[in-house]
Amino acid sequence: MKNLFPAICLIALTAPMPSFASETSFDKIKIDAGAELFASGCRRCHATDADHESYGPPLENVIGRAAGSYPDYDYSIALEASGIVWTKAALRAWMEDNQGFMPGTKMRHVGITDPTVQDFILAYLESITTRDGAEISK
Repeated sequence: MKNLFPAICLIALTAPMPSFASETSFDKIKIDAGAELFASGCRRCHATDADHESYGPPLENVIGRAAGSYPDYDYSIALEASGIVWTKAALRAWMEDNQGFMPGTKMRHVGITDPTVQDFILAYLESITTRDGAEISK
């Protein structure tokens, strides 16, 4: 009997993926979950854009922004002088333990230690970030 393994692998690799498994639908689920988590935890201090008042700086376009650089916000000296750019990795570390990540910051925070929750919030923050000034997706 012939070995069917190569043929089965070829069929599996070339078969269309079911619509429920598409990356875009999973991305939308992550973004929607992140928006809910942001609204329930982060929104009490941070708006997503400058049109809405907030205690902390707005987080629209935060990914890729230099830390401590949002105009007209009174940052701590530690954050302004940090030289950090808000990458996803830096934001993840901040969410987990901002006081440990940036000693001297003004922000009081209960750590978000669950990596899945961090993933969802990061997906949402990425969805409201643009590099070219184009309209932000919400």
